[in-house]
Amino acid sequence: MGTPDGSLTIAMVAGEASGDNLGAALTREILKSEPGTRFVGVGGPAMIAEGFTTDHDIEILSVNGFVDPLLRLPSLVRLLFSLRDNIVASGADCFVGIDSNFFNLLLAGMLKKRGIKTVQYVSPTVWAWRSGRVKKIARNVDLMMTLYPFETKIYEDHGVPVVFVGHPRANDIAPGDGPANQAAARAQLGLPEQGDILAILPGSRGSEVNLSGRDFLNTAELLRDRVELFVIPAANERRHAQLSRLLSEFPMLEGKVRLTRGQSREVMTAADAVLVNSGTATLEAMLLRKPMVMSYRLGKLTYSIVSRMVTTDWFALPNILAEETLVPEFIQDDADPQVMADAVRRLLGREDHENLMQQFAEIHKRLQCGATPGRAAADAVLSLARKPT
Repeated sequence: MGTPDGSLTIAMVAGEASGDNLGAALTREILKSEPGTRFVGVGGPAMIAEGFTTDHDIEILSVNGFVDPLLRLPSLVRLLFSLRDNIVASGADCFVGIDSNFFNLLLAGMLKKRGIKTVQYVSPTVWAWRSGRVKKIARNVDLMMTLYPFETKIYEDHGVPVVFVGHPRANDIAPGDGPANQAAARAQLGLPEQGDILAILPGSRGSEVNLSGRDFLNTAELLRDRVELFVIPAANERRHAQLSRLLSEFPMLEGKVRLTRGQSREVMTAADAVLVNSGTATLEAMLLRKPMVMSYRLGKLTYSIVSRMVTTDWFALPNILAEETLVPEFIQDDADPQVMADAVRRLLGREDHENLMQQFAEIHKRLQCGATPGRAAADAVLSLARKPT
C-alpha cells in the first residue's frame, strides 16, 4: 500500500471537537516524522490547520446517546460505506478511528477485512459498562491507544494489543498554567479584572445544549448576585447561534453573560470556577486547576437504557481518575439548578481549595506521557503503519 514514492497514507476519522483536537496533535507529530504522509478521512478545523485533508464536515458524525444515531441511521450507513470505499481506494497503510467509537469500530472491522491495519484512538468505556465488547474490539482493531493508564488492564486481560499514550492536554497544559495565566486571560478576553467569573460549558453538541443548556442558565440566574460575569464559550458557529437563541429566554441574565466563539481554554483560565457538562472539558478544567461542578442530562429514553448498563460510580473524569468524588456531579433528574447553584457558591468560597488542587496536580502528573502532545500516539501509529502487511 502507500504511495508510489514510498510515503505513507494514513486514514483518520474524528467525530467531534475533542476528537478533532486529538487528531490535530497526532497529525502534527506524524508529519514531523514523515513529512510526505498523505491523509484521508474526516477531520475538523484543528486537524485541517495541521495539514489534514477532510472529505466531510466533522459535524456529520456529531451524535448523542442512542436515539440520535437511530434517527440518522440512513445517512450514517451511507457515510460508513462511502468512507470504506474511499479509504480502500486510497491504498491506506493504516486507519485511525479517533473517538466516535460505535461508528469507527464498525468502519475498522470493514477495513481490517480488506487488509488495512486499524487503530482505535480513545477507548470505549468498556471498563464502565458492556465489557463484553472487548472481544468484538479485538476482532476489529490491531491496536488500542488509551488516554488513561487505568484503561489498559482490561485489554491486556483479553490479549488485545494496547498502549497508553497519555492525554495530549496533560502535556499541552503545564502545571500552574491556569492560576499563572488567569489575569492575562481576562485581559485577552476583555473581562473584568476583579470579581468572580464562572465559566459555563454546556457541551459541544447541539443535543447537549438542548438537554442541559436550560439547567445551566437557570443555575446562572440563581447566582447572578454572587457572580460578576458568566462566560460561555460556544464550540462553533452553530452552537453560538443556538446559545444566543437560548439566552433570549433568560432576560434576567442580560448584561451578566458573555458568549464567545471558541476559546474554551482561555475562558476556563480566566474563570474562578467552572460549571461543565460531562466529558473532556472536565479534564481540561482539572488540568487548569479550576474547581468545577459537573452536570449531564440525556434524553429520557437514552437514560433509561444507559442507567441500567453503567457500572461505574462516577461520570466526571477527575472523579474516575481519583476513584473518589473530587467534583460534585449532578446527573439527569439530580441536575437541579438550586442544588447546583449552592455547589458553585461553595467552590467560590474556596472551601478545601488547597487539598483539591493538590489532588488535581497528582492526577495531572499521572496523565503525562512523554514531553510532546501526540508524540507517543504518533510513534505507535507509525510503527504499525510501517509493518509489512
